[in-house]
Amino acid sequence: MIFEIRWAENKLDHLPALAAELVRLKSDVIVTGGTKEVLPRLSRAAVLWDTSSTAGQLRTVEEAARSMGLQFEVAKVRGSDELEHAFDGLTKRRAEALVILGSPIFTAQRARLADLTLKHRVRAIYYHEGFTQAGGLLAYGPKLSEFSWHRAAIFVDKILKGAKPAHLPVEQPTTFDLAINLRTAKQIGLTIPPNVLARADKVIK
Repeated sequence: MIFEIRWAENKLDHLPALAAELVRLKSDVIVTGGTKEVLPRLSRAAVLWDTSSTAGQLRTVEEAARSMGLQFEVAKVRGSDELEHAFDGLTKRRAEALVILGSPIFTAQRARLADLTLKHRVRAIYYHEGFTQAGGLLAYGPKLSEFSWHRAAIFVDKILKGAKPAHLPVEQPTTFDLAINLRTAKQIGLTIPPNVLARADKVIK
């Protein structure tokens, strides 16, 4: 087995020529890898965290940021009345992207969050497609048809039939949706790569 390895040295404009070279070599298989293609030069990221929510998801994002070598900061809010202040701080610190963590407050305030990200020209990613429908840029999270009360009904049925809650397994989502709002992308001057659009489950134009 012969490996032909090509490296663009972080110069994205070199990628088409490198790919063409591998094709000319008549490679049997071409494998590529990379991170979140929407912002390939991302170096500073921020997270919006509702402190009344669980800290587990914050730890997960922190670990992911460290593994990717990203500079990372947390914008903490204790209620919807602190959102404007949090975004003012993000603008001053020039965060290049924002991850919105799961929170009942954020879900209820999704239209306001979308307005704030647009006002401050922040590239934000949310946790379900309802945010993109409200004007948010990107959403990636469990498929809503799976992440629903239908599964909860199954657990309730088991408990009512005598099962102990502590003995029931924790279920993880297995399918995810990617939603993109192209109108918002245009308003903040962001071009979504075609290969990302091709993978989207929902595109709002």
